[in-house]
Amino acid sequence: MANQIKPQAGIMDIALYVGGAAHVEGASNVLKLSSNENPMGPSDAAKEAFSRAVHSLHRYPNTDHASLRQAIGDVWSVDLERVICGVGSDEIIHFLCQAYVGKGDEVIFTEHGFAMYRISTLAAGGTPVEVRESERMTDVDAILAGCTKKTKLVFLANPNNPTGTMIGQAELARLAEGLPPQAILVLDGAYAEYVEGYDAGLKLIEARENVVMTRTFSKIYGLGGLRVGWGYGPRPIIDVLNRIRGPFNLSTAALAAAEAAVKDTAYIAKCREENARWREWLATGLAEIGVPSDTSTANFILARFGSETEANACDDYLRSEGILVRRVAGYKLPNCLRITVGDESACRRIVHAVAQFKGLRL
Repeated sequence: MANQIKPQAGIMDIALYVGGAAHVEGASNVLKLSSNENPMGPSDAAKEAFSRAVHSLHRYPNTDHASLRQAIGDVWSVDLERVICGVGSDEIIHFLCQAYVGKGDEVIFTEHGFAMYRISTLAAGGTPVEVRESERMTDVDAILAGCTKKTKLVFLANPNNPTGTMIGQAELARLAEGLPPQAILVLDGAYAEYVEGYDAGLKLIEARENVVMTRTFSKIYGLGGLRVGWGYGPRPIIDVLNRIRGPFNLSTAALAAAEAAVKDTAYIAKCREENARWREWLATGLAEIGVPSDTSTANFILARFGSETEANACDDYLRSEGILVRRVAGYKLPNCLRITVGDESACRRIVHAVAQFKGLRL
């Protein structure tokens, strides 16, 4: 008898997500610049909170995340009743697709957009719709042209990953205004804290009923290993998402560390300042040896090479030197390498290594 066990339609169309490499065989002094992690790590306050949590590991975490939501509300001046917490911003993205997308529904994202948008759409049985960018920049007109009566979600990372580029508030507002009435604009703010003065779309959310934002503690807060994210939006949408959220989706230790991290605003300001300084140095240093990049507003740069062959050869050389960066051919950028902004020694090391690859002497 033939096996009748089959997954839901769309599941087998999902390509497995591959994270940034972390190891090089035979190398001990590995420099990992492949996953956009904060080289400064989490704040001392976050580490202390995590350590204290060891005494209550036998207790279930609270189900409403009230203390963390209160801290987020205080720091970002948002209504804590409209905050939802998840296992990274990935889980919030998944909730949105699970709650609002089904067979025959469409989800829009840009051609160089985050891979999880496609994955979560297919997992929900929806149809991914990819629209073009303009020279690695979000094109609002292209997104609006891609909308139909079937469009349920529009995902936009701003700043975008892996390009590092972003659009301004006026363009975000024009996009939200132009969407069909059944569609939700989801602003992915994973890198929002790296942009001085950027509210990640909060004013737009307060003014409208069709905009939601997602955020993460994995980037500037340095808590990628704990997997904590949050979302904010209109109360009716957040109420829907909470109905499918698992009651114990975040651990006690993760909640405690994230709460301490979001409160330590001085440390975040310091991380933002250091990132901006070494991002500029790294981009300038690579440009001077013939490797340009667009102006990045995140904690990485997208280094452009003359061809896919050259980009891959450079990546191979960097690996031989114990340096890990990210190939982004899967994001339709085959001639590029995404390089996380590290600390001073990391930035100097990679510029030196790329110069050696190109046969230059600094």
